[in-house]
Amino acid sequence: MSETAIRRYAGLAGLVASLLIVIQVPLYFIYETPPDWDVLTRSLLGITGCTVYIVYFVGLRQLIRHVDPAYDWVAGIVQNAGLLWVAMVFVPQSMEVGAAITVDHDIDTTMEGPFAGAQYLMQGAVSRLLMGLFLIALGIAVSRLGLLPRWVARSAYVLAAINLAFLPAVYFGDDAADFYSAQGWGTTASMGALWSLWTLAVSVSLLRGARRTAPAAPGAGTAAVAAPTQ
Repeated sequence: MSETAIRRYAGLAGLVASLLIVIQVPLYFIYETPPDWDVLTRSLLGITGCTVYIVYFVGLRQLIRHVDPAYDWVAGIVQNAGLLWVAMVFVPQSMEVGAAITVDHDIDTTMEGPFAGAQYLMQGAVSRLLMGLFLIALGIAVSRLGLLPRWVARSAYVLAAINLAFLPAVYFGDDAADFYSAQGWGTTASMGALWSLWTLAVSVSLLRGARRTAPAAPGAGTAAVAAPTQ
């Protein structure tokens, strides 16, 4: 597959996935005790967005390998950290839906129900670690290979540091109404919103890069000639 096609598919996947998560996040805040339809809708948006993110993560790995096969190990970290993050989202989303369906009255599924406690690390510290690992690896690939604009690497490092700064939140209780707690809205929902907005910007950059990548002339011996990254 050509570099243009990889950028286009990865960019489109990231665009769709991030928009779905952007739509999902406000549904966590419109009700103090969410009705079942709210829990089901936000969970369906979440798992659909994360399924599309799989294409995005695989596309990023292919792009890194295409630019420089010697960075395949970094590409593998980018892909695997992303895929594990997707798995960490699938499980607590399933737990929330299960609690909403099985409990005969409306509850806050992030804090109540038979599965609430099991979600804390998956939606909090584990997700923050995986996201941090992904961002650091992608930042290294971008800064070393120039496959995306320099702001992508710089912002990836900053966002990684923010994610890792939420790890000690596990010591500050489990109140979802608190910004900094194991299940706080800063640790979970706000980080999801920040991540999706960042992914949206990176996806736009990928699509712009696809438009700048011109096919090689016949007989040139290369699949594509990439325009300089700004």
